[in-house]
This record gives sequence, C-alpha cells and structure tokens, in this order.
Amino acid sequence: MKIAVIALGKIGLPLAVQFASKGHDVVGVDVNPVTVESINAGREPFPGEGRLQELLSELVPAGKLRATTDYADAVPGADAIVLVVPLFVDQDAKPDFGWMDAATRSLAEHLTPGTLVSYETTLPVGTTRTRWKPMLEDISGLKEGEDFHLVFSPERVLTGRVFADLRKYPKLVGGLSDEGARRAIEFYEAVLDFDERDDLPRPNGVWDLGSAEASELAKLAETTYRDVNIGLANQFALYAAKNGIDIYKVIEASNSQPYSHIHQPGIAVGGHCIPVYPRLYLWNDPEATVVRAARQANADMPDYTIGMLEGAHGDLAGQRIVVLGAAYRGGVKETAFSGVFGAVEALKRRGATALVHDPLYSDAELEALGFEPYRLGEPVDAAVVQADHAEYRQLSAGQLPGIRTFIDGRRVSSAEDWPGVAYRVIGRG
Repeated sequence: MKIAVIALGKIGLPLAVQFASKGHDVVGVDVNPVTVESINAGREPFPGEGRLQELLSELVPAGKLRATTDYADAVPGADAIVLVVPLFVDQDAKPDFGWMDAATRSLAEHLTPGTLVSYETTLPVGTTRTRWKPMLEDISGLKEGEDFHLVFSPERVLTGRVFADLRKYPKLVGGLSDEGARRAIEFYEAVLDFDERDDLPRPNGVWDLGSAEASELAKLAETTYRDVNIGLANQFALYAAKNGIDIYKVIEASNSQPYSHIHQPGIAVGGHCIPVYPRLYLWNDPEATVVRAARQANADMPDYTIGMLEGAHGDLAGQRIVVLGAAYRGGVKETAFSGVFGAVEALKRRGATALVHDPLYSDAELEALGFEPYRLGEPVDAAVVQADHAEYRQLSAGQLPGIRTFIDGRRVSSAEDWPGVAYRVIGRG
C-alpha cells in the first residue's frame, strides 16, 4: 500500500515507521521543515522513543519511508491516510480545531478516489461525522461512502513505548458506513502486529465499535476514567493526611480485592492526554459533574503540594526552592500540562525564589520555558519532587546543600533517606 501519515510528532512518526516496517510505502507530512529534514536524513527528531532511531536507520535508506511538507506529494493516490494532528483545548474545555482544520483542508484539496481516511487524534464525540466528513466532501468534491471512506480510530499509546503499546492493545475503529469499517479493519490488520495471549477476555486485533461516535467515546472514556480515578485517589490522600493515615497502605489493601483499582495520588496529572481529554468530554456533556470535580481536584494538586511545603518548612518568602522535574512524567522529555508550571507559580505567589532542575533539559531549555535553572550542588532551602525521574530515586541531601525540607510529590524516596530533613509525601499524615 501507499500510505500517507499527516503530522510526524511523537505519535505520528512512530506510526509511520510501524507502517513502513510492514513493507508498505509511507510518506509523512509535517509543517516543520526541520523535522522533515531530520527524518529524511534517518535521524530521530526527538529523543526517548524506544527503537525509533534503529528503525529509521533501516527504513529511510531502504526507501520505505520519507517525509515532506507538501500534501500534493503525499496524498494523491494514497490507499490510506492517517491523520494525527494535535487538537488543543482551552481552560473552558473548548477545543481549538485550528491545526486540524488546516490539515484537513490541505488533505481534501489533494484527495483522490479510493482512499481510506482515518483520524487518530482524540476528538469530541460526533466530530468525525459532523466536521470532517462535510469538510472533506465540500473541498474534494468527492462523496464519503462512495468515492472515499472515513473512519475514526484513536491512538492508544504512550510516548516512549509506542511500538510496544501498538502490539499490546486492541485497535479500535468506527466508520461512517459498514464498508468504511471493513476497509479500516483490513488496513490496520495489514500494518499492525498484535500480541496473542490466551488469557485475554477477547483477542487483540482490530475491534469494530459500530460507529465513529462509539470509537470517539471509547477513547474519551478510557482516559477520563483515569483522571477521575486519580482525582479520587487525591481526595483520599488529602483526607488521610489530615487524619494521620498512610493512604498507600490503604490503597494497597483496597486493591487486593479484585473489584478495586484505585490509582496513586501525586503532585500533578500532566501530559497531552489525561488533563485534556476529560475537557473534550465535558464539551459534549457539560452536566458531567463527577468528571468536572475530578479535573478540578487534580488541577489543584500543585498548589496543595506547595501548601504542604509551607506547612512543613514555614514562611517561604525569600527561600530558595527547587522543583525537581520539568517533564510531566519520569523519563519523558515533554512538559505538556506538567505540574511544574503550577508548582512554580504557587512558589512565586508565596514569595519564594523558584528554581527548576530536570536531567533531561539543559539550562538553556529550562530558561526558554521561563524557569530559572538549578544545578545539583548549589545551596537550596527546600525541594519538591514533581517528576519521577529515575535519577531522583538516588538523590541525597549532600546534592542539595542546606536543604531543610523535602516534599516528595511522586513517592520516589523515603524519610530514612533524608536524616535531619523534614520529609513529607502526599497522602501520609
């Protein structure tokens, strides 16, 4: 097959590589010429994705994968087009379709008959049918269901382990017609590999959910569930701390019963998915009070954590406080909705000098994000762990000279590791 992948970011590029690795001819489109140049040179444009560099080094020289900024180069004659352009959401849960609209228009201008178009970007329910279908039809002059087929098939992977997740989880599809769904199943079965396990309630593979709307809701539901679950864990943690209870023992005990799956509390919920997709759900269902309350509870955690610091340390005015971790999670060089922003803001409101350290970021990169960089070994009054980088599990007081208070927002350490230092962790009294 000839396959076009629109947007070569941290999900789109691994997808393009996966498709090419199955023997198909893949052309990726991206608006960033630097990204395109890097891919065509066989270099990964971003670090941290397992096997990405290895596969690029094989596929690009073999002519199975290339990149371009030109839709006219990639779209005409494609058997399938997969679109993974980012969708942004504001604090009022209103989606900003700007980038996706632009990509869809450019795609439609060059769409040819016989193509399967699959959107993988997470969307509010109904978007595929009510926004993309008329836009594609109006601009291309082609009719969906006759000249081309349109489906929604959400990405269900995490950056850093995309290739493993593509094998691990069923691929969900929802078409606007039975024929479109059939074509999507045929396509994804030809480009993906799946683990075969006897203990699964239903085999991995491609699952037809019956409609684009059902497929859209499935992605929102699975991610919103995680946000609500973490919000509940954080609520339990706040209550436990007030009452001298260790919430981690409680969660372990509760989860020993097979119907309980309480997640872990923490300083923040970050990334492109969990803080964002509940807002997409709320855009369609503004009466979802449980979802809204959980999202607010999680958004409040950075300020709560700095409040913990203030309670343990005393007045923060004039104090040098380092936030450990700019990334939203350990081992991933990405700051999307990271708790570092809320933590730094909360420190500044209290008059502290807020510093930021992250082993994945240079001083110049931290400064570009608006932070004052911190280097281990410099004097500091207190520290707050924001990202669970592996390096922080080996951290000691000697690397933070003068530290009096250590707030472990990700439970990477223990009180025994910080003799003479006020050690606090979310969810313990």
